[in-house]
Amino acid sequence: MVAPLFIGSESLAELAALLARPAVGQVIVVTDDNTQRLCYPLLRPYLPAKHSVVVLPAGEEFKTLSSCELVWNELTTERADRFAVVVNLGGGVITDLGGFSAALYKRGIRFMQVPTTLLAQVDASVGGKTGVDYQGFKNHIGVFQEPAGVFIDPQFLQTLDPRQLKSGYAEIVKHWLIADADAFATGRHIGLFVEDWTPIIRASVKTKEAIVAQDPLESGLRKILNFGHTVGHALESYLLTQPSREILHGEAVAAGMICESWLSVQKGLLSPEELDKIETFLFSIYEKVPFVSLETEAIADFARQDKKNAGTTINCTLLEAIGRAVYDQPITVQDVADSLRYYQKI
Repeated sequence: MVAPLFIGSESLAELAALLARPAVGQVIVVTDDNTQRLCYPLLRPYLPAKHSVVVLPAGEEFKTLSSCELVWNELTTERADRFAVVVNLGGGVITDLGGFSAALYKRGIRFMQVPTTLLAQVDASVGGKTGVDYQGFKNHIGVFQEPAGVFIDPQFLQTLDPRQLKSGYAEIVKHWLIADADAFATGRHIGLFVEDWTPIIRASVKTKEAIVAQDPLESGLRKILNFGHTVGHALESYLLTQPSREILHGEAVAAGMICESWLSVQKGLLSPEELDKIETFLFSIYEKVPFVSLETEAIADFARQDKKNAGTTINCTLLEAIGRAVYDQPITVQDVADSLRYYQKI
């Protein structure tokens, strides 16, 4: 079952109404030090007077089981029972980690998502995926667990710097490329020159919800949502192991979409003309992710741990046209390395 979803300026009032119900016990807000400073003041008026706050360090490098322990320690200290509700306030790291922590505490308590980044609003908070990184691999440990509600207020986007906004935009472009050719045709002429994000968020979330509703546990169709992520996650995971080479998730996915579009052409699925449209648009927004040729094999090796794999087969989502994706397309580590070399030379 897809979680109740509220989008717009009234969404936080809906959250307040749900938290005021008699069936709600303790309320614990999970956030990070950035969102505590920038976003918690906007949320606080909608919370019960009595609530506790867990503040985690900000950053993908803290999306770990150790951070989950900080959440579990607070829940235990507060004697949180199974009527407690965790409210996750933040971007994709917080919504993933907070949801995962709630799903495991006392075999599962309710949690609500209040996403504050564009990426979390259109992707990470929707669909019931939760988890943490492990041994350098993205979202390696996790569960499927739908939140009790998702509350998307575009006002939080005003707290973002341009780089974070662009990172989230990559997931919107992904939804266009896998399922909405018309939106891509329109959106590529507008780019980030957006006055009101609400209609774009609604449309993007609607695309994801429609896919998730047909395949909640990612046994088939939902795999198309991973377009750009096989190569993108490999690139992101590798760079996270390197000192001072920070990369945002959307930046890696944008690079991954170019690589996997190129692989789609190599497999005879996508036309070179469509690849050119995708490349031109993405490079008009995103700078090229820097790495050297000698690193391509090491980056590609991370794809061996991709969650869509079956045995030694790397299963990738590719495009057979803009707006139409196909999943479970077998590729090799060498294919991943070749796509990275192509990306590097463009």
